[in-house]
Amino acid sequence: MKSIIRLGLILGVLAASNVAHAKRPITFEDLAKIQRISESQVSPDGRWIAYVQGTVDLEANKTARHIWLIPTEGGEPRQLTRGEGSHTRPRWCPHGRELAFISTRDGKSQVWVIPVNGGEARQLTSLSTEAEGVVWAKNSDNLLFTSKVFPDCADDECSAKRLEERAKSKVKAQIIDELLFRHWDEYRDGRYTHLFLVSAQGGKPRDLTPGVAVDSPTWFLGAPDGYAISPDGTEVCFTSNRTGRAAWSTNNDLYLVPAAGGEARNITKDNLGSDAAPQYSPDGRYIAYTSQARDGYESDLLRLRVYDRQTGQVKELTPGFDQWVDSFMWAPDSDTIYFTAPERGQEPVFQTRVSAPKVEKVLGGSNSDLQVIPGGRGFVCTRSSLTQPAEVYRLLLPNGVPMQVTHANDALLAEFDLNPAESVTTKGALGAQIHSLLVKPPGFDPNKKYPGLMLIHGGPQGAWDDVWGYRWNAQMFAAHGYVVLMTNFHGSTGYGQKFVEQISGDWGGACYEDLLAATDYLESLPYVDKTRMGAAGASFGGFMINWIAGHTNRFKALVSHDGVYDNRSMYGETEELWFPEWEFKAPPWEKPELHEKWSPSNFVQNIKTPMLVVEGELDYRVPVGQAFQLFTALQRRGVPSRLLYFPDEGHWVNKPQNSRLWYKTVLGWLDKYLK
Repeated sequence: MKSIIRLGLILGVLAASNVAHAKRPITFEDLAKIQRISESQVSPDGRWIAYVQGTVDLEANKTARHIWLIPTEGGEPRQLTRGEGSHTRPRWCPHGRELAFISTRDGKSQVWVIPVNGGEARQLTSLSTEAEGVVWAKNSDNLLFTSKVFPDCADDECSAKRLEERAKSKVKAQIIDELLFRHWDEYRDGRYTHLFLVSAQGGKPRDLTPGVAVDSPTWFLGAPDGYAISPDGTEVCFTSNRTGRAAWSTNNDLYLVPAAGGEARNITKDNLGSDAAPQYSPDGRYIAYTSQARDGYESDLLRLRVYDRQTGQVKELTPGFDQWVDSFMWAPDSDTIYFTAPERGQEPVFQTRVSAPKVEKVLGGSNSDLQVIPGGRGFVCTRSSLTQPAEVYRLLLPNGVPMQVTHANDALLAEFDLNPAESVTTKGALGAQIHSLLVKPPGFDPNKKYPGLMLIHGGPQGAWDDVWGYRWNAQMFAAHGYVVLMTNFHGSTGYGQKFVEQISGDWGGACYEDLLAATDYLESLPYVDKTRMGAAGASFGGFMINWIAGHTNRFKALVSHDGVYDNRSMYGETEELWFPEWEFKAPPWEKPELHEKWSPSNFVQNIKTPMLVVEGELDYRVPVGQAFQLFTALQRRGVPSRLLYFPDEGHWVNKPQNSRLWYKTVLGWLDKYLK
């Protein structure tokens, strides 16, 4: 009897232990608790890493960002900035005793400098037009930053007076004379981005392109920074589109301007496509940059090139490499360059050399924020996956294994039941093998039947990667009991440039076939209930939802977020005209055929599937008119539908409480029809 009692006690203790350690599905409140790690920067002596850690405050409806320090070898992190506002973009001074950063602690974005071993931060700029994007020259006291200024104002006093008059005026009208008069989520207000130089000792910042009514630098796809300062602080390189056709031309060029002031000189005028993201080599001889060959095509192959400041010659560094070069970083030898590029749902690290251009893979997985450790013995980066948010890692060369340095989310993640992404290949259109990522629900039981959900990415020249995200987090959908399939259809990046280009002019063709074939696969899984299938997507993914709705009734519920509905009106509402002109081969009045052929509005009479439509008022890429037209048609035809409208969001839903409403509404809509 005693043995039986003792056994019972042991089993009871074990059962209690299992309950105590049982993992659970992730919730939105959990998602909001995750610390958001980014912008890792290695100190000049290689001993420290500065990084930004973001913490969501749901009640305050904002994300507070602060700068932290941690030893490169790992250890206890130390918070460097505190107080109100956000503190971002840490950049080390040459001697490593101070960090420059951008702070909004006084309500406006300005450049500050803080000693890393203790002491108060000091404010370096106080411009009425604010400051962003600070860069510290590697061997100089000069700092470079951007500010949006009135080009006809000679000084900040003029800008301050004009901004004050505008704030007090009861007339808020604008007189507009050119495109782009709005971009992404803001209207141009007569100001243009200029580059400024300021000494670390303080003083009046110098505008390097005074009087120029052109953005300098110009933002462009694939460019983490559109500007750089030479190591000795005497010269600045920046990207600018000075064609006079910024709304329909992608012919950005690189310009050089002396730090002391003077005329800007175009060094890439022979290339018709975009030249962007310049970075000086540590010895100052070269400028590496990304380059595209064709004007008007934002999804052209992003190559890595180098400009020799001594000879003026340009050299290709990624010959034969068929993926887009993303972020990159020079090694201390001024010869080797490490870069990231998409590859089959990941973002590996590659390398090439100026002396012998040949691309070689260095590290797999999904990586970003590359920083080479001084001396070239390795590099630091952030890594993530669909089961782990971004954390800082260190890799020693030549054959090191990535070692996790920060552990901001380890304890929280230990509570969650998160299934890793599984790679799936299906036969698609044009004889291609189509790659997808499959995520199963928590507590997965192969003997049960689950509803299936297709998530469709935007772009269309983008991809689903095995990387953590916050807006379309696959684990959040899986946690509601869905088997999630994320398909990289024709047009997706990471599968070669030919695959990327096969979607242009064919928006509802091969990619639609790919998605239906992937849906067939999802339905064929023994644990998926094919009578409970849903699909959701944003941007191009929203377009595809609208297209699917007019062409098949196989799904029981659809979610269309920021989706193109009517191509003709979309052309007149959007801002970057190069995009529809390339994708549909011309403006609609010149060649209306493709605009009409691939317009979901022409098939609205076929829609029967219940649909949730999501849109933000500040979305100028796919403006609200697209969603309103779609929702009006659905309601008028009696199709079960709902509109989730955000007056304070753009193409993405960023505010924490809005994000919570988004997940609640989207998941609620799917649950209503699929459970």
